[in-house]
Amino acid sequence: MSIATETSGKRLFIPALRHVYAGLHDSAETLLRIVAGVALFTHGLGKIGDPFGAAGMVEGLGFYPGTFWSPLLSFTEFFGGILIAIGLLTRPAAFAAMIVLLVTVWFHWVTQGQGYSGAEKSILWSAVFFFFVIRGGNRHSVDAKIGREF
Repeated sequence: MSIATETSGKRLFIPALRHVYAGLHDSAETLLRIVAGVALFTHGLGKIGDPFGAAGMVEGLGFYPGTFWSPLLSFTEFFGGILIAIGLLTRPAAFAAMIVLLVTVWFHWVTQGQGYSGAEKSILWSAVFFFFVIRGGNRHSVDAKIGREF
């Protein structure tokens, strides 16, 4: 379904904005994907230099052995962020990122006892990555350019 079809049946308060919304639909989704990917990449940047550095932290969460999970966390954030930003293997990269963020929800809400206020950012980021698990990278992605999606 095209964006024109999606917006044509809707009654807008300001109908003149229909063309603005239609024209920016894909660009807004692409911007969200790039920002989410760059944010994840930036978060992983500090970990990739020492991929085993978080071994104690992940073991503290119950993930043993930390020497396995710590590099996996580092690679998911660093390389997953790059993949999401450029839109290559978008769905599996977003799925991995979503799982990491759901673990942080558990960590902040339950383990740390911070409740919603401690887990709020992780919940929002989980939802963003869930969006890309379902939607993929859109037409402005490497996935679309090579004509293959996961």
